[in-house]
Amino acid sequence: METRKRGRGVGADREGGRGNRNKYQKNENNFDRRRGGRVGLEENTLAILDTSSSASFHHLLDDRLAFLDAVRSASLVPENDNPPTKKMFAAVFQILKDESSLDLIIASYQLLFELNKRYPWVYLPKMEKSESSTPSKVHRELIVAEEAWSPFGCIERDEATDTSGGSINPLAFHSLMQDIAKGATEERRNKIEIKSLQNMLLFQYLVNVLEGDLFPRIHAFKESLNWILLRECILNKILGSRKLSYKDLIKDCMSLIGDLSCDKTKITRDQRGKITSLAELQKDCHGPLELALPEVEKNTCLALKKLLQMIMELDSSRNIADMTGLITRADGARIPAAEIILNELSYSSDLLFSFFLLVDEPEWKLKTIVQYFQKYIPKSSIRTRRSNGSSADATFDGILKCFSNENSAKGIIKKMRPDVTQLLLAHGFQAFLSLSSKHSVEDASDSKQDVRGSSIMEICENVVSAFACFRKEDKQFTFSPFCREALFTAASVLSTGARS
Repeated sequence: METRKRGRGVGADREGGRGNRNKYQKNENNFDRRRGGRVGLEENTLAILDTSSSASFHHLLDDRLAFLDAVRSASLVPENDNPPTKKMFAAVFQILKDESSLDLIIASYQLLFELNKRYPWVYLPKMEKSESSTPSKVHRELIVAEEAWSPFGCIERDEATDTSGGSINPLAFHSLMQDIAKGATEERRNKIEIKSLQNMLLFQYLVNVLEGDLFPRIHAFKESLNWILLRECILNKILGSRKLSYKDLIKDCMSLIGDLSCDKTKITRDQRGKITSLAELQKDCHGPLELALPEVEKNTCLALKKLLQMIMELDSSRNIADMTGLITRADGARIPAAEIILNELSYSSDLLFSFFLLVDEPEWKLKTIVQYFQKYIPKSSIRTRRSNGSSADATFDGILKCFSNENSAKGIIKKMRPDVTQLLLAHGFQAFLSLSSKHSVEDASDSKQDVRGSSIMEICENVVSAFACFRKEDKQFTFSPFCREALFTAASVLSTGARS
């Protein structure tokens, strides 16, 4: 990993930058001495791919598998420390992107993930022991490996791809999501296609690349408040592309979560009229694909969730930079992702159910639920300058107290629908308990905003009271199993507290 430390510091002052350059001078020299070896490695491994165009499919498959094994042996075996060259990285990526063999797609996908983990191109140096005792006073310099390859190599060009390894630009990234959506429809699922699985694996890898580039920059930004670190990140460039519809990207992301999260038990092999047993499935030519598809779809949903989280993390950091006067006209303006997500959830109850089953981060879940309820809670007709900025119903406890008024509760349930209202109350209660169980909840600003001024006992009382509103309106009302579980938990906490 030493050779990957050959890079440039971003956002440091002149003296600090000079100090880091001296610190990593030894690694610069090591890289230069080993450059010849890497060139030789590149020539030898890429030569495996130089197969005659008249070669059979099996020969081509064997050659490409041999190439992937050669890259793995050269770069991932413990005794070796040879980061792949740009051409080697691009060749592996080309296999993932364009080949039609399931073996090649899976092998290249796994190899790219392992290489990213072994050789990150953006990272923060580890703190020394003396520095870790006072982390608030330490501003580490972000290291960016200049010789690194990225699948987003043509991010600032207008073409969908470029000639060096089929790099991806913002339009191609959005098109990939749209292609996955086409393959996720019920009609397409009746026809097994390897391209759908390939697109999902490619998307997962690209999200992993975005994550590896973004989070070290966010940590560095929190230490230094240097907005340039995030302005230069790949995700910010994608979202700021003039060729890309940022709002449509978020909408398609949400829609795809709904498509991939649908009840897959309805889409069985029996319904397709083909295979009914595992033994038959393994004999079928599409058997491996059928076995892999559910897990790949699940991981694609997680990648979509991660992408939305990264965009909101970037929005949060951008908001901090804006308040400190670091945002300029060149940064442009865009609607916060959370606002678009909230609007999409308001339009589709099916998406709402899928979304909150997928999201397991309590801070994000509770904040979204509170904002969703606020769209349907009657606003006071009298607004003072002081009350305009902060509302009493901006917390989960405030939302629950709105159900203490019979007319208010009736209006909320009618506007939101009983099934949606009970679901959000249950998920909100679940998220609140998760946040409250953290010993450091006071140190998390987002969490503190949502749970401040509320004891667990008070919340449980208000949850039971809120659920009672449903029976007041409809004596025969039936709660979902998840909501019954939430109600039972609240009642158990109150019962335990009363006995103590």
